[in-house]
Amino acid sequence: MIPSARLQAVIDLFTAMEAHQRPADRVAQSYFRDRRFIGSGDRREVSQTCYALLRGRARLGWWLERAGGKDTPRYLLLAWLVLSQGRGEKDCLGLFNGERYCPEALSDRESSVIAALAKERYAVREQEQADPLDHPAQPAFVRFELPQWSTEKLLAQLGRQGRQELTALRDEAAVDLRVNTLVASQEQAKQTLAEEGIDSEEGAWSPLALRLDGRKAVAVTKAFKTGMVEVQDEGSQIVAQLVDARPGKKVVDFCAGAGGKTLALAAAMKNRGQIIACDTMEWRLKRSAQRLKRAKVFNVTRRVLKSERDPWVKKHKGDFDRVLVDAPCSGSGTWRRNPEAKWRFWEENLAELTALQASILASAGRLVAPGGRLIYATCSLLEEENEAQVETFLAQTSGFTILPVAPVWKALFATDCPESLEIEGRANSPFLRLAPGKHGTDGFFVAILERVKEA
Repeated sequence: MIPSARLQAVIDLFTAMEAHQRPADRVAQSYFRDRRFIGSGDRREVSQTCYALLRGRARLGWWLERAGGKDTPRYLLLAWLVLSQGRGEKDCLGLFNGERYCPEALSDRESSVIAALAKERYAVREQEQADPLDHPAQPAFVRFELPQWSTEKLLAQLGRQGRQELTALRDEAAVDLRVNTLVASQEQAKQTLAEEGIDSEEGAWSPLALRLDGRKAVAVTKAFKTGMVEVQDEGSQIVAQLVDARPGKKVVDFCAGAGGKTLALAAAMKNRGQIIACDTMEWRLKRSAQRLKRAKVFNVTRRVLKSERDPWVKKHKGDFDRVLVDAPCSGSGTWRRNPEAKWRFWEENLAELTALQASILASAGRLVAPGGRLIYATCSLLEEENEAQVETFLAQTSGFTILPVAPVWKALFATDCPESLEIEGRANSPFLRLAPGKHGTDGFFVAILERVKEA
């Protein structure tokens, strides 16, 4: 594809991402599946540009408002070309030329917006902004690329670490792989990837993690196809490992979804014992079937629940050694990985979601056997979804006590637990908070609760 045609593809794909409620990566997969004539290099360029627009959306919109532009995919792309790529009006005239498969020619208004953006970009260049989309006059929520409500809430909750973490949420997430020990060792997987030209390094925290050098086509590699590795953020791997699922035990993954953590639990159990993967959405569980087969996992039973209060839960009260509740949440800890998601989550959604989390946690707790553990996790940075949920559960449910994460970590990994990201007024928390700025992972919260054995 010529450069102009790639830009038209960016406009088309970004328009589709804006129009659909599906995750941006799935929209991109569908878009390129219908356009197989687009080569791999062009797909990569188009995708990377679309994600750059998603990550810079608030700041690009702020610049455009000052310059008299519109909040449309075409204007956002023009602003990105001028501010981030240093293109001038002459360059844009050549790229937006109206030829076949290329963007329509620039209007007079668009030309004046480009001129205004270029002029102001030159004026602030001497102020040594860390990012060319930054401007000293931008309000905090624009600078951090977040809805205003979540910016104010997170800055208040995270205190002195807030600015670092919100800046990290702006950045592109690394690609992490989890080595499947049912198939290979970490060294074997690393070597197999290297033979296909993919360099990787051991993770900082998880003993099963490999971090790639840039974005690679992992799905076409031998290591992926033979089940040696799964794509999984290092923080997500740690959540599964802290379940301490051992061979021969009975385990429930209560909100299993597509099965990422289920796979990790099965590997930890060496395919021995029983895992029940539950979800209320049948299509999510169906998506896990191929993954389970590829990973050589045989000890998982998938179960669709009518709701978190399904009669199956009451029937199996006290039956399980470990129950993982990876609760549905705002996903605020993953907003660097899914930048479109933050604009689809409203403050009004939070009350409804926290009520659901409380109901899920209360119901799943019934499954835990005396002496067993309930592990509550989210990929959220918000206190309401994390510490507050655990406190409410303990206040309303007898028979559970908190197990501090640090000694559990020490027993599992024989290393010191990473220093947790602190919430204002919650020093020395027994829980674990992982965060992009502090740990280089997605944001995760983990609480480990043990059911007291009967006298």
